[in-house]
Amino acid sequence: MTQPPPNPTPPLAGHPPAGGGFAPPGGPAVPAQHVPPGYAPRPVPPPVAPNGQPLAGFGDRLLAYLIDTAVAMAVMMVLFVPVFFLVFFRMIDEMEQAGPNGPDPVDVWTSVFLPLLAAELGVLLLMLAFYWVYHVEFARRTGQTFGKKVMKLRIVPVQTDAALTRGMLGKRWLVEFAGGMFVPFLNYLDGFWQLWDKPWQQCLHDKFAGTVVVKVGP
Repeated sequence: MTQPPPNPTPPLAGHPPAGGGFAPPGGPAVPAQHVPPGYAPRPVPPPVAPNGQPLAGFGDRLLAYLIDTAVAMAVMMVLFVPVFFLVFFRMIDEMEQAGPNGPDPVDVWTSVFLPLLAAELGVLLLMLAFYWVYHVEFARRTGQTFGKKVMKLRIVPVQTDAALTRGMLGKRWLVEFAGGMFVPFLNYLDGFWQLWDKPWQQCLHDKFAGTVVVKVGP
């Protein structure tokens, strides 16, 4: 009696080919990754200064700078406006006393332009002196100017065991204000340096002085 043929091995699952028969076995199915409900990536902690305090952001430092600049401009206007009006009225008086040919150019130069240039130079020196008093002597007590107080920022040394000194703040003043007045575009480069500086987001005057600016409140 003829024996029935052995059972053939069942084909693996797959799409049948167009000509009939069975498709070659496919690779193992990759299980989908299971994400627990409510899962969220862990937030990146904000950068901190060497003493552990959060570093001040560019926007906060810019607003503090604008507030301090407004204070300085108000002081300079109080000092410069009276001088400007004095020179202006003196120039009007010289023109009224001039003869039919107009004022003597020498008199105009010595009576108007030289005093005006001297006044501008004096205002520049007064501005530098005010910036020294405001950003060095005043800030040395707490590490804050008025603008930094408003924005809750503070200047601290990079070295955690060091105290904020007049020398550090004087170096900041030298780059930020004295250098910025006489070197073209230095103040822009100085301010924007924070955007790419690592790891402490320092401006150039911070790097020169060995300081960082931190956030001391929400």
